[in-house]
Amino acid sequence: MTIIKELLRDVPLPRMVKVRQKFNAPEIENVAEAVHEAINRAGVLDRILPGDRVAIAVGSRGVADIPVLVRETVRAVRRAGGSPFIVPAMGSHGGATAEGQIDVLAQLGVTEAATGAPILATMEVEEIGRLKNGLPIYIDKFAYEADKVVVINRIKPHTAFRGQVESGLMKMITIGLGKQKGAEAAHAFSFKYMAEHVVEMAKVAIQRVPIIFGLGTLENAYDRPAKIVAIPAEEMIHQEPELLLQAKSLMPRIMFDPIDVLVVNEIGKDISGDGMDPNITGRYATPYASGGPQVSRIVVLGLTQKTHGNANGIGMADMTTQKVMDDMILEKGYANALTSTVIQVVKLPMILENEELAVKAAIKTCNAFDLSKTRVVRIKNTLDIKEIWISEALVDEARQKQEIEILSEPAEMKFSSEKVY
Repeated sequence: MTIIKELLRDVPLPRMVKVRQKFNAPEIENVAEAVHEAINRAGVLDRILPGDRVAIAVGSRGVADIPVLVRETVRAVRRAGGSPFIVPAMGSHGGATAEGQIDVLAQLGVTEAATGAPILATMEVEEIGRLKNGLPIYIDKFAYEADKVVVINRIKPHTAFRGQVESGLMKMITIGLGKQKGAEAAHAFSFKYMAEHVVEMAKVAIQRVPIIFGLGTLENAYDRPAKIVAIPAEEMIHQEPELLLQAKSLMPRIMFDPIDVLVVNEIGKDISGDGMDPNITGRYATPYASGGPQVSRIVVLGLTQKTHGNANGIGMADMTTQKVMDDMILEKGYANALTSTVIQVVKLPMILENEELAVKAAIKTCNAFDLSKTRVVRIKNTLDIKEIWISEALVDEARQKQEIEILSEPAEMKFSSEKVY
């Protein structure tokens, strides 16, 4: 690495200023109460007969207050006379094993003790039909055998495709409840057709599986519940597109564009399915989605603890560190890539000895006209962009934005002191 250090020795590191981004962010004060209000308003509890075994499908994403959402849904089902149980609905996540998926739920706080309902996990599925193009449709075996099914998920923009329905209740039905085989089938024809396939597959599932309703949440820019709705199964196709538009209007964003270098302190599956949300970074793994800032170079400095070595999304970075590479468990990211057929997310970026060299490499190669005045933004992760750091070159622009509050004086960029060589 001696020659690399010499090549990067004179690259200037900008001083950084901490700022707060202010978003319009409606928030539900009492989530538990809002769950019951939504379910009662939808009038769906009368679909549960006394003694019905009701499967409640819960995914792997970091949905705000997911233990509360599940717990209160369990209570509502039990109040209606049903016998609720939880099934993981997360495609191939958790290493595509039943034990791994139970562990993912536990990390989210969804346990039998916290929710009051047992968790029944399996990777076995039942084929319930096929689309005209031959694409098979699968459903979790425990959900298929239940008397009734409820799905819980956040409604939000997807990271790899655009459509009237993206991430939400219908995707939970087709890919989440489809387990590894369902996720693999849904991705087989690439994300180019995902918007069409999710809807068509969900229609079949709603007809052939006793799904009674979905509990959907919209989150504000600070990842707090802004709206909770219960949608009867037959109304999902009509209501979810409008809710997706609302979700997009609530999303946070980095209020600087273009960006020469975006430094991301951590990525992980608990942050986004893509490790770092492309809707925030502007860097997508497929050509079927777009949006966000124009970013020349992305640097990833670490993995979250909860991702347990799954570095899915590292391929969207241009530079990273040897420590990140040491923390990676390749097969975890590869399992996601092989299931989704999107392999760009697990390709390797340039690997530098430490954080400082990684950032310097990004600055040197960002093609800015003046490297002493680069537009650098540093964030903790793509879920947490309320307070971020910007380089001095962006301060004048920040002062012109009413949504930006300057919180600090310029300071030297800080790096982990850990050395790997």
